[in-house]
Amino acid sequence: MARAILVALISIVWSASAFADAGWPYYGGDEGGLRYSTASQITPENVDDLIPIWTYSTGDLKLRDPKTMRRTSMQVTPILVGDKLLACSSFNEVYALDPGTGKEIWRFDPKIPTEKIFPANKFNCRGVASWHDAVAAEGAVCRDRVLAATNDARVLALDLATGKPCADFGADGEVKLDKGMELKWPGEFQITSAPVVVGDVVIVGSSIGDNARVVAPHGTVRAFDVRTGAAKWSWDPVPRDAADPAAASWGEGYKNVGHANVWAPMSSDAKRGLVFLPTSSPSPDFFGGLRPGDNKHANSVVALKAETGELAWAFQTVHHDVWDYDLPAQPTLATIDVDGVKRDVVVQPTKQGFVFVLDRDTGVPVFPVEERPVPQGGVAGEVLSPTQPYPSHIPALAPQKLSVDDAYGFTPWDEGACREAIASARNEGLYTPPSEKGTIMFPMTGGGINWGGITIDPVKQVLYANTTRGPHLITLFPSEKFDELDAKYPEKEVSKQEGAPWGMIREILFSPLGLPCNRPPWGVLAAVDLKTGKISWESTLGTTEELAPLNITMATGTPTLGGSVVTAGGVVFIGATMDKYLRAFDAASGAELWQGRLPATGFATPMTYEWKGRQFVVIAAGGHGQLGTEPGDSLVAFALAGPNDPKPTWWSRKIDRPGGRMWINFGLIFVGTLVVVGGLWWLIKRLWRARR
Repeated sequence: MARAILVALISIVWSASAFADAGWPYYGGDEGGLRYSTASQITPENVDDLIPIWTYSTGDLKLRDPKTMRRTSMQVTPILVGDKLLACSSFNEVYALDPGTGKEIWRFDPKIPTEKIFPANKFNCRGVASWHDAVAAEGAVCRDRVLAATNDARVLALDLATGKPCADFGADGEVKLDKGMELKWPGEFQITSAPVVVGDVVIVGSSIGDNARVVAPHGTVRAFDVRTGAAKWSWDPVPRDAADPAAASWGEGYKNVGHANVWAPMSSDAKRGLVFLPTSSPSPDFFGGLRPGDNKHANSVVALKAETGELAWAFQTVHHDVWDYDLPAQPTLATIDVDGVKRDVVVQPTKQGFVFVLDRDTGVPVFPVEERPVPQGGVAGEVLSPTQPYPSHIPALAPQKLSVDDAYGFTPWDEGACREAIASARNEGLYTPPSEKGTIMFPMTGGGINWGGITIDPVKQVLYANTTRGPHLITLFPSEKFDELDAKYPEKEVSKQEGAPWGMIREILFSPLGLPCNRPPWGVLAAVDLKTGKISWESTLGTTEELAPLNITMATGTPTLGGSVVTAGGVVFIGATMDKYLRAFDAASGAELWQGRLPATGFATPMTYEWKGRQFVVIAAGGHGQLGTEPGDSLVAFALAGPNDPKPTWWSRKIDRPGGRMWINFGLIFVGTLVVVGGLWWLIKRLWRARR
């Protein structure tokens, strides 16, 4: 009898979980950032029937002037908490929407300053977090909270029900971060990624302008009591105490260098009480002579005890970084089979295209990592690391060497120019040090893999990652020449690296026709079997539709910003490209199945959820000021057409797909040519008859 009751209970629980709506309560889907959804309504067989269901506009295009909008990058991924879809605008306005209709429920504006403010990483907000007070009385104000952080370095706590500030958090619902020093310009220091909440602690990193100076703001990670806003702890990746064993890896640099900040999203493991940080490079990015040594714990995956900030472990992915190869992506927590045993791991992707797999409790590599010799011979005063860590289980997901034979161009002329540019630069492969001659960095500092991170299907144990494939040319110069070179190259990034003997010029290696000097594809989506370490498939990601005249559409791939999501239905959704589409790929084969037209480029990671029995896929479409795409201010939700919805049309299937606008333009040119030729022919005939 007891056994029968137990079986019945298990059956009920299983049924409830099997048919419960799939949610998205965290920036990365779950606290570990898998970006996986159990939603299965949308499949490879029916994905072509998706239609836009609702679009929400933040209103910024109408309310803000064009110059301000060109300083934005809309990278938000909403979260679903209870009956509200929560997101933030590029200007940190937090809003709650009805998940089924996109109708605004409430909105809070922290009124960040925008006049004459030039944020180093644009006006940007990648997401928000939530927290439930288990001990507060039901119905109490701010029992459920929305936590957000701002471009002007504030942490906000809002009531989930109303959007009003929680008065008991800090000063009237906000805590202002102490930046530690005077900023060189407004916008040098900001917060762009979503806070992380573990237990009763809210944790934030920071985003700091690169290459400005040696003595720069510290990359301190800060934690606050989620109820009161009181400071709980702070942790600086650069050890400031000479007694700290890690200080020996900095020479005298530990005393004053800045950065090594955590600008990318963090992840957490509440059961273990850990928060996982992807730290960045120390200041400045391209010269390390004033910080000799490996520079622990910069460029590292770091696990801290969330309650106290105590270091649990750290693993460094780049020693003594002089390439801006910081960790740009959320550490992803997964459980995988290793030699027949389930292992809890941290999977960390990098700009170089590497994927490190680490034990979650110790940080020890689960698969072998080799220390390999790397090119030497830096500029005067530089002290390079003789080796760098290379993971060996999973191959690099982006090429790491650009040869003269890889030069690309549409014509022999521009290909020849690229061949010459490659041949004239210092170019010995990955980790070639920056030089006065000019050094090719491939992949460039934008990736490889960037802040969009990776996606993991925990059932199939397959990893999905989008990569950018393009070269940078990094040229160092004596710092006293800064004013001269800054005036000479107004269109280039010329940085003084104040306090260092060397300044820096960073530029993408383009052909005279404006194409990357490496062969396509320039954007790729790949799938990797985590158990075998083998790449299962690669698909080109993106077209030239928005980049070429007349919307000429070539499947070359484009640089990518943003990540993907994979579903139990077997579909990978991703925006991230420089054309205006959300795409769907078959998770098993990599076949591109569908494209949904967006009002602007979708440089954001999509999310998906089920609401009242219907699966939605939502993505932000806001463009990116730094990449020159048109700004936008929209969230767009797609779902399968219901009985009362219009079905996909010929226009949506043919014209609102890559290449559709190209053929319209070609058609208009053809018709226009016929009209002109016909008109000329009629005029000539008329003149001929008049002469007769």
